[in-house]
Amino acid sequence: MSDYRHLLPVAEEAVARAAEMMRHRSPGLLTAKGERDFASQLDYEIEREVRAFLQAATPEIGFLGEEDGVQATGEMQWVLDPIDGTANFVRGIPLCAVSLGLLHGDDAVLGVIETPFLGNRYAAARGNGATVDGKPIRVSDTSMLCDAVVAIGDYAVGSDAATKNRARLALTARLAETVQRVRMTGTAALDLAWLAEGRIDAALTLSNHPWDMTAGAAIAREAGAVVVDRDGSGHCPRSSITLGLTPRLVAEMLTLVGAVSSDD
Repeated sequence: MSDYRHLLPVAEEAVARAAEMMRHRSPGLLTAKGERDFASQLDYEIEREVRAFLQAATPEIGFLGEEDGVQATGEMQWVLDPIDGTANFVRGIPLCAVSLGLLHGDDAVLGVIETPFLGNRYAAARGNGATVDGKPIRVSDTSMLCDAVVAIGDYAVGSDAATKNRARLALTARLAETVQRVRMTGTAALDLAWLAEGRIDAALTLSNHPWDMTAGAAIAREAGAVVVDRDGSGHCPRSSITLGLTPRLVAEMLTLVGAVSSDD
């Protein structure tokens, strides 16, 4: 198994630069990305700053950013969401993050997530465990859905939102009938980081974009979470959805999600 630890300091420096920009700069102009979706000027500025830093530090590794897309290819690829939770950030809601992951082929092998306004940095490299602020973290041992706190991803916007949201609303309703509490933070990276830390017991996102999921999947898995597609197969960039689960909830949660999919 490859050792990715030597790349953690590079990733942490890149994320630290991005977080500093978030703390000290305004969002700037907003650019529409579709119906009810937008990117801020700062999203683009952070992505370009981080891309330049990583290309200088690791020229052999490709780069994929949410805003400007693929800028370099390779067997390994950095994957960045410059501001995960832009809508929160623009409104001054502190639930937002910088999310930088590393893909080796289809495998999420490293991740760093920083929450600039909550003051935490989550990090992991495959085979070396996960940490928050340098301290080891582990998923919860929750074993029953009635005791579980579950985060669900944002509802869809843009084209075909009504169709996509039927499944999301059905899942929300089923969870509300079953689990202890349902939460929606507005940032997939934070959901997976909090799963890794044991703050929540499941992170369910009925979509799958590499910039949203790569870092969080790597961190959650290193903390003991199971990260899978809707059918229970291992999560990868081609998965249809992203289910991050503490291990003792996997069977019940897959059944619940499967029932919603069948109804839809």
